[in-house]
Amino acid sequence: MQAKFQEQLSPSDAEVILERLPERIREALVARATKIEYPIEAVIEMAIASLLDTEALGFADCKPGRGQ
Repeated sequence: MQAKFQEQLSPSDAEVILERLPERIREALVARATKIEYPIEAVIEMAIASLLDTEALGFADCKPGRGQ
């Protein structure tokens, strides 16, 4: 059985990630999501994608190594 891969982070996956982060990082991500009125999963996805590709807005357009 093959795993299903998604191009977007699900809300439940975002919660798992948040639970494992240091409190100050979790609070900063939640504050950013609130400020820009985006779902927390989108903010986490943007943070990870932009670390790997400075031109990416999310996983779908992330090409690791580009824009560095």
